[in-house]
Amino acid sequence: MSRMEKEMDVAKRLKIVEWLKTEVLDHMSRLFKGIWDGNTHRITDSLASLVVSCYILGRRLGLPYDQLDQAMKEKLGKHRKEGHQLEDWYGDISSLEDHLRKR
Repeated sequence: MSRMEKEMDVAKRLKIVEWLKTEVLDHMSRLFKGIWDGNTHRITDSLASLVVSCYILGRRLGLPYDQLDQAMKEKLGKHRKEGHQLEDWYGDISSLEDHLRKR
């Protein structure tokens, strides 16, 4: 690969990361609008898009999907052990841990 091709590849990678960052912000905005409107379809679509964009952004930043999965599991375990309020009040942390374990 020539020097020019390498420079173009780096520029393309940077552009993709920047684009993905704007996608995350766009999905957050759509989520907030969906919550405001009480639109379940928009909320679901926005959350799904946000998760997908975060996974792909992580991959573009050099994180394999399984590494991100593992980090999430570790974070959930830490929150559960430390008595996170969402766990204490609703059991959300252990519920998500169970969901991830069954996938």
